[in-house]
Amino acid sequence: MNVVYYHASRFGNGAAVAARFADIMAARGITVDVRRMRDSDPKNVPAADVYVFSAPGFMGKPRRTARSFVRRVRLQPGARYAILTTEAAVKPDKNGQMPDPEKLERWQQVMPIMRKLLEGKGVEVAEGTVKVTDLKGPLEDGWEEKVRAFADEVSSAQASAA
Repeated sequence: MNVVYYHASRFGNGAAVAARFADIMAARGITVDVRRMRDSDPKNVPAADVYVFSAPGFMGKPRRTARSFVRRVRLQPGARYAILTTEAAVKPDKNGQMPDPEKLERWQQVMPIMRKLLEGKGVEVAEGTVKVTDLKGPLEDGWEEKVRAFADEVSSAQASAA
């Protein structure tokens, strides 16, 4: 199995998640080619069994770099892909109140936007989200286990396709 992992990481959180994913998959004998979106050509992606697109959230949306890359990416027909996002953890306001579900839905659009941008470009096999506790990090407690669960999904989806 061969995976190409594209990420857009501004503060290093997405890069840390990508490195952990690559380590987990390498232990399983799976090759992962980790690439930064801003350094890659979305119209010329290498062949892979699975593509992973990892986008950080900013103001409730994927960062512009990620949106632009994913909007323009060209995958082979029938390509398989997975989405992994890094998004801000929900925090109470200054009065200790958690945002209502309607407000949360409005401010947490990273995954829905990524799904929409990739619609019709292949077959989604997995998705996951890792929370970031503050604007620049750190990642939430237990983030490594979330990445492992995501890697499990990607591995099992590919195994069932073979």
